[in-house]
Amino acid sequence: MKSAVVVFPGSNRERDMIATLEKISGQRPVSVWHADSELPKVDLIVIPGGFSYGDYLRSGAIAARAPIMAAIAREAERGVAVLGVCNGFQILCEAGLLPGVLMRNAGLRFICKEVELRVETTASVFTSGYAKGQVIRSPVAHGDGNYRADDETLARLKGEDRIAFRYVGNPNGSIDDIAGILSEKRNILGMMPHPENLIEPLNGGTDGRPLFESALKAVA
Repeated sequence: MKSAVVVFPGSNRERDMIATLEKISGQRPVSVWHADSELPKVDLIVIPGGFSYGDYLRSGAIAARAPIMAAIAREAERGVAVLGVCNGFQILCEAGLLPGVLMRNAGLRFICKEVELRVETTASVFTSGYAKGQVIRSPVAHGDGNYRADDETLARLKGEDRIAFRYVGNPNGSIDDIAGILSEKRNILGMMPHPENLIEPLNGGTDGRPLFESALKAVA
């Protein structure tokens, strides 16, 4: 699996993501700078976590207008898998590649802890390695993880089986306990928790590993 990790000013989880992808795929990802206008030919594009542009205006709002986002949109349209984690999820929403928006946590506090997620669908390149209804662990670290969407959008997400993960014990107030969603074509996943931080026992568990192995299997 050939992959690319997109880096913005303020990204701080790109090294974790690069290490994860290299360990699981056997190939080191290409690092792509936000000001680039083209992407190499890859099977997976990842926008990692962090605080792009210091979360000014609204988290992900400035990054969503970076030159690289047009290239990501083109690749996603032709079916390339795209994963946005934490700030990456915020950027994908702000860019219109996923519906809804991420707002301040309900308690107006930064949350940094391990949470439980329930797998809501296995019908995607990212979740096929899990069982529907399976509860997994994953760390979160965000101040703006409160997913919001209007009633029509929420109904579409539910009706089209596009809610990938829900929180078990909602930490941030997200509507319908949503922790991650899929695009209409099901090749884009945005999620607030960090699966890349639980891929081997030495780090405390492997609950995040099937997500990346599913992507690897899909392109193999």
